[in-house]
Amino acid sequence: MSKVYVVGVGMSNVGRFYERSLRDLAAEALFKAIDDSGNLTPEYVVVSNMLSSQAEQENLASLIADYCGLRGSSGFKVEAACGSGGAAVLVGYSLVASGLAKVVAVVGVEKLSERTTPEVARGLAYAADADFELPYGISFSGLNALVMRYYMMKYNVKREEMSAWPVLMHENGYYNPYAHLRMRITVDDVIKSPVIADPIRLLDSCPISDGAAAVILTSEELARKYNDTPVLIAGIGNALDSTDISSRYELDTFLASKLSAERAFKLAKLSPKDVDVAELHDAYSINGVVTLEDVGFAPKGMGAKLVAEGRFRIGDKPVINPSGGLKSRGHPVGATGVYQVCEVVMQLRGDFPGVKVGGEVGLTQNIGGVGSNITTIILRR
Repeated sequence: MSKVYVVGVGMSNVGRFYERSLRDLAAEALFKAIDDSGNLTPEYVVVSNMLSSQAEQENLASLIADYCGLRGSSGFKVEAACGSGGAAVLVGYSLVASGLAKVVAVVGVEKLSERTTPEVARGLAYAADADFELPYGISFSGLNALVMRYYMMKYNVKREEMSAWPVLMHENGYYNPYAHLRMRITVDDVIKSPVIADPIRLLDSCPISDGAAAVILTSEELARKYNDTPVLIAGIGNALDSTDISSRYELDTFLASKLSAERAFKLAKLSPKDVDVAELHDAYSINGVVTLEDVGFAPKGMGAKLVAEGRFRIGDKPVINPSGGLKSRGHPVGATGVYQVCEVVMQLRGDFPGVKVGGEVGLTQNIGGVGSNITTIILRR
């Protein structure tokens, strides 16, 4: 199996862009990534997206490739709910590692601003079980709220301690020029923000966002030839769990988070203590806290408490979500996993424009559903 390198990254700003189309956002990110790679032409265009059907548009690989002047290339769309970006990078990695392609572009894109909040909420709920959860009217926020309430009760986590997560995310995201919500907040702001699904409050939740991100993946031979700072995908792993949460083995941990991380670390021949910087999936505060523990960065039940004590900031190892995470950077659903890879690659290269961490080893974890489809990627300079 051949080694796979990231040689180009590109991102659009994250926000609500009523005047821009899905294909326009994707093209911006893809052209930036191609330029960053030394103008390598992708043979495959792999697109990650979850909710394009709400905008009455499928067949995205053809749409985007043609719009970007890549008619005649190969490609397809990858969908794994909110974890589509990470899954698409896994597909792109597989194409290069297998030798089927030498240059692959992975483009994550989501355009949600044209739909109302109830429409988006319904679309996100499709990541839950359509037979055993949705008929009862529970929302995606409601499902995560069940996890959060159980976790806080089991480990005696105070509301103030859980609120430290979004405060840290906004502190980091304040310096990220790509971020959707560039504002500082306090623990008191979180506690007093409106209830979304008790105990989840508005400031525990990521915003509804538009955006696109792209990476160019290639073989070691081309990486060394066209790029001065290629970043190796040292390990990658995916794991699944039940779609419904009622049949989970445990509610305070994500089996797929633990297994995908273990598989990625095994392939990379590394461990959690080797990671300098990580981008974790925090659509809600509870997601960030649980995955912090499942990946191996915190003991079980201690994630929120350690964040409240000041851990995982600049100067610590690892630094968590210097981009601001989904909470501050935003969550263009199908693109999020690709944003994470772009951000960690830029950290390892030393050219991320926000909070700078540097380091030799980075990790991303992208979650689909309520922990039902998770991809972990380990990157090494």
